Amino acid sequence: MKLTGAQIVMECLAREGVEYIFGYPGGANLPLYDTLPQYPQIRHITVRHEQAAAHAADAYARVTGKAGVCWATSGPGATNLVTGIANAWMDSVPLVCITGAVVSWLIGRDGFQEADITGITLPITKQNYLVLDVNDLAQTMREGFHIATTGRPGPVLIDIPRDIQQEETEFEYPEKVDIASYKPATKGHQGQIKKAAQLIGESERPLILAGHGVIISQAYDELRELAERAHIPVICTLLGLGGFPGSHELFMGMPGMHGMYWNNMAIGEADLVMGIGMRFDDRVTGRLKDFAPNAKIIHIDIDPAEIGKNVKTTVPIVGDVKQVLSDLNPLVQAARHDEWYAHIQKIREEHPSIAIPNVNKLLPQYVIKSIYEQSGHDAYFVTGVGQHQMWAAQFFWNDNPASFITSGGLGTMGFEVPAAIGVQFARPKSLVWSIAGDGGFQMTMQELATIAEYELPIKFAIINNGFLGMVRQWQHLYYDDNLQSVRLLQPDFVKLAEAFGIAAMRVNEKTEVAPTIDKALQHPGPVVIDFEVEQHEDTFPAMSPGAALSETTDQPKFEEEPEPKKVRSS
Repeated sequence: MKLTGAQIVMECLAREGVEYIFGYPGGANLPLYDTLPQYPQIRHITVRHEQAAAHAADAYARVTGKAGVCWATSGPGATNLVTGIANAWMDSVPLVCITGAVVSWLIGRDGFQEADITGITLPITKQNYLVLDVNDLAQTMREGFHIATTGRPGPVLIDIPRDIQQEETEFEYPEKVDIASYKPATKGHQGQIKKAAQLIGESERPLILAGHGVIISQAYDELRELAERAHIPVICTLLGLGGFPGSHELFMGMPGMHGMYWNNMAIGEADLVMGIGMRFDDRVTGRLKDFAPNAKIIHIDIDPAEIGKNVKTTVPIVGDVKQVLSDLNPLVQAARHDEWYAHIQKIREEHPSIAIPNVNKLLPQYVIKSIYEQSGHDAYFVTGVGQHQMWAAQFFWNDNPASFITSGGLGTMGFEVPAAIGVQFARPKSLVWSIAGDGGFQMTMQELATIAEYELPIKFAIINNGFLGMVRQWQHLYYDDNLQSVRLLQPDFVKLAEAFGIAAMRVNEKTEVAPTIDKALQHPGPVVIDFEVEQHEDTFPAMSPGAALSETTDQPKFEEEPEPKKVRSS
């Protein structure tokens, strides 16, 4: 059958099972919008800024495991996607980003709203395409989804000139994809897997560092089987949170710059560290030459470029985490490491690290912990970037897989608002919290209009300390308290939300936290809560930039305040 280029795009999206497109219209992608009514099974979500389209599609992909789809017009529409594409690239998230381009005969002539988006995004995409022949479009779309979702997932960009969207050709959907230069390995080398099993059997102080790859490959059962079989404590990276049940006795929380003190100390004493679906980034390792100095390293990752890139590896295994662990587990002998486990627990008891001071002032940690306690085990939590993100990670001990959604590698402020949109569309019947910083929230708060338009029941907790909190902390600790450009003029968040027709509340007393959260949970629609928390609270534990894990600063000692006296009412 003969279809236009725009119809071919939509037909391919339908056959890929796409449910939602997050986008914004403009002149160069109007043929796509003109075709939308012909495909009612695909719902278009109109955001208020293209960056939000990329972040929403990103979060949708993380929760569903399917490719997220976003599109934009040429020029500034396409360049507004760049931050979201880079975010997905750093965090290995499958995105298919479709941009309209100026008509093909104007390319390279600096036409109105022209930008070389394929050149711009070359370093931050797995693959990108400029389609100059409508006959190539179906094959390109099919390849794009295949590349985005296989191997190490990532973003793919497809740039389509407006005239190509309007041209007609015979449509034939490619059922198979065979790219000679792209053959990602999924099955690990059996000899290396046997070596790994041997090292595990010989180890007395083993640790597992579980990363985002566990969630991407949905290797939850396999990871748990390995940990339980060999009695190995499991430490989850920031993006690995949710890959291992938080209630499990072997779950130890997060490592690294603001990770648990006991984990950082344990890594320094371990004789075996298994990196599973993680890349040993600097926020986890600290000073590389001092990382796990007594340990042999097993590294399992689907991307061979990551193995040995940062940390010298004893046993490298390239392959899909789920497949590799399925082959490894039968070879691992059942064992107990009670002495090692007890040693870590002793450090944990002596250095509780994330204990919340019993004081009367409103602490951000107290707010976040209260949200977790009152929201149940099936909720999803999205964060921005900064202090609130670290507190949210420290107190996350949930069992719901893939329920902690945050920006890891790129550290994108503003992620929390549009990402919550993507999560809510992915899980329409679930409770979704967006734990936001007052700085990051202002970067994408225009998306409250999107939330109101689509009646999304997202609950927002703005952890409002009146500062760019993490920047203030660094200036306080490492720049002689020279606070510059970190205290910004704020809007009235309550009035702002109400301007969009969204329920809003303000909390500035500790006693108001629980009842306000409960009130938000009872409300059927979206809610914004402005928590005016203690302004100068720092995030601990903390590892200075360039320091070793062993040099982590634990939470300072604090004195508990007496509970305020209750006044008997007459």
